[in-house]
Amino acid sequence: MLRPPPPLLWAFDCEWVPDPATGRRVLGLAEDLPDAEVLAAMWAKGGATEADPKPYLKTILCRVVSIAAIIRSVKHGEVTHRLYAVPEHGAALPEDELLRRFLVALGDKRPQLVGFNSRDSDLPILVQRAMVHGLSIPGLGRPAQKFGEGDFFDRYGNQHLDLKDSLASWGKAMPSLHELATACGIPGKLGTDGASVIDLWLAGDIAGIVRYNQFDALTTFLVWLRAMTLTGYISPEQREAEEASVRRMIQAKAATDPGFSVFLEAWERLGRG
Repeated sequence: MLRPPPPLLWAFDCEWVPDPATGRRVLGLAEDLPDAEVLAAMWAKGGATEADPKPYLKTILCRVVSIAAIIRSVKHGEVTHRLYAVPEHGAALPEDELLRRFLVALGDKRPQLVGFNSRDSDLPILVQRAMVHGLSIPGLGRPAQKFGEGDFFDRYGNQHLDLKDSLASWGKAMPSLHELATACGIPGKLGTDGASVIDLWLAGDIAGIVRYNQFDALTTFLVWLRAMTLTGYISPEQREAEEASVRRMIQAKAATDPGFSVFLEAWERLGRG
């Protein structure tokens, strides 16, 4: 099922929106066509309907606008947690800079990546969009030897754990992250979902996107803790201690960003259920 946790783990999540510049190139649209018309053309090409006017687009057609992670480190037996996000302060970053910051750190630190649908979604868009910008990230490549350590792209390795693959399976019985989390008493989607990120982006609410992104990373990490407890790699007492640490981290964040109180309130409410 799952292997023992390594000393350094990043439970991560990405957010992206349709990219008009890429849409113009791929669809052969005029350079002076307004963004709104380009977006409409992209959604139409993606199969827009009256019921679904903004369908999910191929990741190559989108730009990454936020990356968040819960960083879990174990040193000398002590476990610490840190909330990471780019951009950090509610102001948009150029996509190439955002990607460079995350991917260089990823290649340098070599953590275990943990995500939900990250093998088919989050990691591919990072790679695809880094190629669009012509980035060079030497530490991101696969080891020369087959099944070598540190391979984020090995479906059967331990460097990248996709909880959807390991826990959720496929087919009609497959739960979403929201369903899996809330069933376990963990906050899932809280008023925002992936489909509404474009609305936040067009409204200029970068802080709202980053906060939502961090919520998803928190949810992913807390689900991972449950999975590790199930396997016995983390005891129930240790899980409770780590959850308390994460809760304190969120409380500290809520002191400067009241929006984080929504996550705490949902966690408390679900815990009473």
